[in-house]
Amino acid sequence: MATKEFSREEVAKHNSEGDLWIIVDSKVYDLSRFQNLHPGGFSVLADPEVAGKDATEAFFSLHRYEVLERPQYKRLQIGVIQGEKSVLHGRVLGEISKVPYAEPTWLTPGYHSPYYTENHRKFQKAIRDFFETYVWPDAQAREADGKRPSQDVIDKMAQLNINAMRLGPGKHLKGRTLINGLVKPEEFDYFHELIITQELSRSALRGYADGLLGGKVIGLPPVLNFGSEQLKAKVVPEVLDGKKFICLAISEAHAGSDVMGLQTTANKTEDGKHWIINGTKKWITNGTFADYFTVGCKTEDGFTVILVERGPGVETRQIKTSYSTTAGTAYITFDNVKVPVGNTLGEDGGGIFVILSNFNHERWVMCCAAARSQRAIVEECLKWVNQRKVFGKPLHSQAVIRSKLAGMIARAESVQTWLENITYQMCNMGYKQQANKLAGQIAFLKSYATACGQDTARDAVQVFGGRGITQTGMGWVIEHYHRTIPFDSLLGGAEDVLADLGVRQALRLMPKDTRL
Repeated sequence: MATKEFSREEVAKHNSEGDLWIIVDSKVYDLSRFQNLHPGGFSVLADPEVAGKDATEAFFSLHRYEVLERPQYKRLQIGVIQGEKSVLHGRVLGEISKVPYAEPTWLTPGYHSPYYTENHRKFQKAIRDFFETYVWPDAQAREADGKRPSQDVIDKMAQLNINAMRLGPGKHLKGRTLINGLVKPEEFDYFHELIITQELSRSALRGYADGLLGGKVIGLPPVLNFGSEQLKAKVVPEVLDGKKFICLAISEAHAGSDVMGLQTTANKTEDGKHWIINGTKKWITNGTFADYFTVGCKTEDGFTVILVERGPGVETRQIKTSYSTTAGTAYITFDNVKVPVGNTLGEDGGGIFVILSNFNHERWVMCCAAARSQRAIVEECLKWVNQRKVFGKPLHSQAVIRSKLAGMIARAESVQTWLENITYQMCNMGYKQQANKLAGQIAFLKSYATACGQDTARDAVQVFGGRGITQTGMGWVIEHYHRTIPFDSLLGGAEDVLADLGVRQALRLMPKDTRL
């Protein structure tokens, strides 16, 4: 059906109650029946600068583009302005944003990088298309109802082996077809994994991102690296295929960053064939829907990590936090839980090595997400200051606003650059080298990245004003980020603890013969 065309003069005639048209981006909308349903009231639409006029500027000072895409508002469009074309758009699936600093430099046309190959670029496009198509809408829905990510999304990720790739390079990828053969298992590197994590961070809300098997990313590696062949053969395939879920259960009410201070106990039965586990765990991501728990326990030999399967004596309860319950954050009780000794990960008393081997990768993943999520805030703020008018001028005419933007951009760029340098080192170091040389750097970066995020969140709220603390409307992205960024500052180790770890590692490496 041909789209009806109107002149601006004709639209201007419809400017009264019961006969009210407006123009937004060269599209004509008949609001006559909608006028009394408008959330802001009829008076907003009756404004002489709105009724019968081009209300594009007024509209985008109050609404996001996505409002125009909602079915109930699309139906209000009756035509277009003769000889004119719409020039504005909102989020376009798969598109590389043209907003300055909204994308990392390597994705920005005209810039170069020594780290990324053509394969990385093709991989990024495929991953963004997937996450934009399947993860983004599911994240919106699950944020609203608080349920865990849809199994359909998890199954689609499993089909492309995204679940497996989120654990990084390794033997677990052998024999798997990655993204329909786009990258060979032996060629998959940490930059491919960085891309996955950053695209997920871009396309998901914070609680949903953790709910989308964040527990697997930190809970399965100890099984992969320290479990028996029999245990791995049973657990790994069903977790990577999205049939079962796993989480890392270390933190307790009495032992957060103090891993060695935990109080959950595991004692062997008289025949030595089973562990009996008693205790509690707190703030466990994915715990409410996990089938397996990678549990840190106090044993006769010290600290031991044991894989526990959900069953008698295992109880999980939802913990309400300031982000969505879709993350499945849990309080877990183990009451005389009987577990085969064969489920021990590593040596009896060797749990600290199991957990320390996990920390570098866990914190690096968090750095990837923290770096990318800040760019979403930079993009939101740049768009907002460009369309928001104050005192008759764009918001960016205020020097204090430009100063805040400068800080946001500098933080985002510095975090990404440091991250890419560390990632390059990871690609060229073995595990022992990484543990020796990168534990401190990764700890520093994680502390720095999340501190930057909190500064950016605070500045963004000031830029958006009241909209920045409102869960709907223009500033909902800012509100969500400001509310959930504290999670990043705590998960994987509190900022101060990690900064101190970085300094302590540096001091251990100080040459003995140096003096001022």
